[in-house]
Amino acid sequence: MAWLVLLLAGILEVVWAVGLKYTDGFTKLTPSVITLTAMVASVVLLASAMKTLPMGTAYAVWVGIGAVGAVIMGVVLFDEPVTVLRIGSVGLVIAGIIGLKLASS
Repeated sequence: MAWLVLLLAGILEVVWAVGLKYTDGFTKLTPSVITLTAMVASVVLLASAMKTLPMGTAYAVWVGIGAVGAVIMGVVLFDEPVTVLRIGSVGLVIAGIIGLKLASS
């Protein structure tokens, strides 16, 4: 269950990372409210997952999900470049997430 909570926390991290792009420096109300809500919910869920999971593993996986998700959403929503180096780097992050999951089982 903690891993599911952590996954949701990571997804919400992606939501707030993307949301920051739409807030225009927190000058737009609706995107700002959505972004701040996702931030709080993401951290609360991360804290909940840390009750069971090791702190280092939980935090690293949370950041990894956010980083990979932000790169993917940047490509999809903002036409950010897709290069071999970026894809390889994202692959390394995913490998690290999988490694940490396996190491904590």
